[in-house]
Amino acid sequence: MPRRKIETNNTQAALCVRIRALREARGLEQKALAERLGVSANTVCNWENGRSRPDLALLPALAEALGADLYELLGAEVPSGKASPAERRLLERCRALNEGHRHAVERLVDSLLEAQAASAAEAARPIRKLIYFERPLAAGIGDPTEFDEAGTPIWLYASPETERAGCVFSVSGESMEPAFKSGDMVLVSRIPDAPALQYGEIGAFIAGNETYIKVYEKDGLHSLNPAYPTLSFDESTPVFLIGRVMGRLDPRRIVPAVEVERRLAAGE
Repeated sequence: MPRRKIETNNTQAALCVRIRALREARGLEQKALAERLGVSANTVCNWENGRSRPDLALLPALAEALGADLYELLGAEVPSGKASPAERRLLERCRALNEGHRHAVERLVDSLLEAQAASAAEAARPIRKLIYFERPLAAGIGDPTEFDEAGTPIWLYASPETERAGCVFSVSGESMEPAFKSGDMVLVSRIPDAPALQYGEIGAFIAGNETYIKVYEKDGLHSLNPAYPTLSFDESTPVFLIGRVMGRLDPRRIVPAVEVERRLAAGE
């Protein structure tokens, strides 16, 4: 019995809070609410202070006077398919709009729903960490297997392209236009993970203290922009192949930092 009494008191306390909140939201005084229900203002005061509770038979009228329904008044979950009081109020406000404004609201809702669906779909996609090289590599690196520390992690939404890639480079300059513009990010499939580069294919290279994204040809490294000369190197400047350039990285595939933090915290 003591346990039952505690639960009853908790329920009563929650009800008194909702009665007061709903009354104040409608701008009603206790006396005005009491007059609508045919009770005294002191009775309403006792409900709101938790000293008593309304009779069950009075609850429907109380809910109507407060502009709510029994679900909202009692704090019960609204059954699926039934509009909540807040939803009904929103519908009433929409009905008060003229036709042009209602059309604008419909377009806004459609846009929000599309954005919400896209966001949910992105959040469910797997992500993958690669290494991103934004600046020229440090001097003194002579072996392409030793330069990973020069990059920073970048997280991408998984796709067939990102699954085959090993790192991401930034394009600098105009030598690879029109295919690649300065500032573009490109996916690179690392060697030896990728097959050997063939003549005519685009690769990422280290030569001396510089990195290059160029077309590999028998006589040297070519640019797509004809204004730039072919790069040829002798034995004193060895050239190392980092990997095959797979194409530009769509910036929309980059996972936002806040999403990365959330997933890492969740252990995904």
